[in-house]
Amino acid sequence: MKTGDRESLKPISQVPVKVQTKQPRNFWLVFTSTFITIFLAEMGDKTQLVTLLMSAESQSPWIVFIGSALALIATSLIGVSIGYWLSKKLTPETLDLSVAILLLFITAWLISDIINL
Repeated sequence: MKTGDRESLKPISQVPVKVQTKQPRNFWLVFTSTFITIFLAEMGDKTQLVTLLMSAESQSPWIVFIGSALALIATSLIGVSIGYWLSKKLTPETLDLSVAILLLFITAWLISDIINL
């Protein structure tokens, strides 16, 4: 009898089971992807424009920099925490669809607000 034949005759409880776990993505891949995406999304954004105005008005660029950086860290922490929690409850596809629908509603609301001016 071959070894492979003996393996197939073992009771199910003795057959080794391979458990596939989700592999963490490469640190630098995730880091650079996140940095570039957020950096480009924030360029010319209202946050950057408000920071520019506050720095010009206060004449204290370092204080404005520290305050705005801490505020961005705080909002990013909230976003990351909620995103991590949602990733445990929803599939990536469901999360993508939910965010897409939410953005469509926000877009429709903003367009209707502009039309009603």
